[in-house]
Amino acid sequence: MHAFDVLGDPVRRRILELLAAGETSAGEVATVVREEFGISQPAVSQHLKVLREHGFATVRPEGTRRLYAVDPSGLREVDAWVEQFRVFWEHRLDALGTEVARGRKSRGGSS
Repeated sequence: MHAFDVLGDPVRRRILELLAAGETSAGEVATVVREEFGISQPAVSQHLKVLREHGFATVRPEGTRRLYAVDPSGLREVDAWVEQFRVFWEHRLDALGTEVARGRKSRGGSS
C-alpha cells in the first residue's frame, strides 16, 4: 500500500493528528475516533494496525495499555514525493515574504 493510500482515509489522517500531539493510548484514540466517525473499537484498531504496518505509527506496551506515537518514517516517503512539487509554492512564499516586508517598510516610513 502506498503512503497516500494509507493517508487517503480520513480516519487514519485523524488518528495521525491525535498522535502528533504526543503518545496516546489506543483507548483514547478509539474514544475520539468513535465519537467523530461513529465506528467501532475493532475498526479503530484495524486503522491503527494499518498505520503501524506502513510506518506511520509505533506502539509500545505499558501494562495492559498500548501507547501509540507517530513514526516519522512513513512521513518521509510522503515528504520525498511532495519535494518534487515544492518549487511551485516556495517561489510564491518568497514573493509573499517580499510583499510583507514592503508593507512593513511603507507603514514604518509613514508613521
